[in-house]
Amino acid sequence: MIEIFLAILIVTAFVAIQMKDLLNAVIVLAAFSLVLTFLFFRLHALDIAMAEAAIGAGVSTVLFVAAISKTGRIERD
Repeated sequence: MIEIFLAILIVTAFVAIQMKDLLNAVIVLAAFSLVLTFLFFRLHALDIAMAEAAIGAGVSTVLFVAAISKTGRIERD
């Protein structure tokens, strides 16, 4: 089961790096953070899982979306 979570982490990280639309990249990073939360939970690191869920999936996503709303949405080459 842990191997599946690790594979999903690698895929989501690669997808987030390759995206040109920054809002979609933030959504994928939020999914990355949620998968990481489940991985920490599966490894019985409950305090780290709670912190990752609150900070990684919650606060970071909101801050990234706020920053994107103040700037351009599409990354320029």
